[in-house]
Amino acid sequence: MIRIRGRVRGLGLPSAVFFVVGTGVILHVGRTLMRELRQLRRVAAAAQNALLRPLPSRIEGLDVAAAQLAAERGAAIGGDLYEVVATEHGVRAVMGDVRGHGIGAFGTVAAVLGCFREAAYDEEDLGGVLHRLERALDRHLRREYPASVAEEFVTLLLVEIRADGEMAALNCGHPWPYRLSGTRVEQLAPADPYPPLGVFPLPDVLSTVGLGYLPPGDALFLYTDGVQDARDSRGRFFSLSTALTSAAREESLAPQAVLRRVRRAVVDHTSGTPADDIALLVLRNGACMPSGARGTARTTTTDPQPTTHL
Repeated sequence: MIRIRGRVRGLGLPSAVFFVVGTGVILHVGRTLMRELRQLRRVAAAAQNALLRPLPSRIEGLDVAAAQLAAERGAAIGGDLYEVVATEHGVRAVMGDVRGHGIGAFGTVAAVLGCFREAAYDEEDLGGVLHRLERALDRHLRREYPASVAEEFVTLLLVEIRADGEMAALNCGHPWPYRLSGTRVEQLAPADPYPPLGVFPLPDVLSTVGLGYLPPGDALFLYTDGVQDARDSRGRFFSLSTALTSAAREESLAPQAVLRRVRRAVVDHTSGTPADDIALLVLRNGACMPSGARGTARTTTTDPQPTTHL
């Protein structure tokens, strides 16, 4: 019995040394991994900001605000996309939602946005823009996903706001926008949408649909379906129309105010953890539209409105 205790006591020092050394190694590895994780997040945020470039607060008479909420906790990269540009044909906006989210959707977002930023200026009508986007997406998917190209798709909404406030749109499987006028909130759904891009070939001839007019003071609210599909802990869906009505009644229709109200409502409803990526875009006619767009991607502003990643 004495001999056994001596052996136990004899093993105490080496065990303590191994424990201390092991703990030190674990702590060092943990700190290294945390530094690398923070660096990766900074890189992801920089990449996202370069892709979804911050929008100015005003584009050709329109007050603008946009925000994104990524589904993956701590992630800066999502699968939603949006852009607003001023062209000689009017102000053109795109809102889209790539199947899936996170890093896997990033390349598809880049392909669609890159094409839109060129086609929006080159094409006389939205149908030409949409056909360009379809071809760009097809090339990307065949290159990146040759074995499963049929399983990849993008929902997309193209909107054009002309000099007199008249709006036209093309919709590929995307939620229709809302128009906010004073305290009135109305979802615009003038026609059945085309299928999402990548599911079936588009018709050769695409006819835009009218969304009516956007008079001075009115706002157009674009979003991805992660908003309307958001659920609380009891499985109840988020009511976007209720949130917009509340925003219209309690806030001005300033895009930032509307955005904050809806964003806060979504985060509260989902306890900060939505199941899908969310993107929001508000365009308000801040005054009478100018007689013609200057054809620049972004007008000069002293009050830039950065994209908000939540």
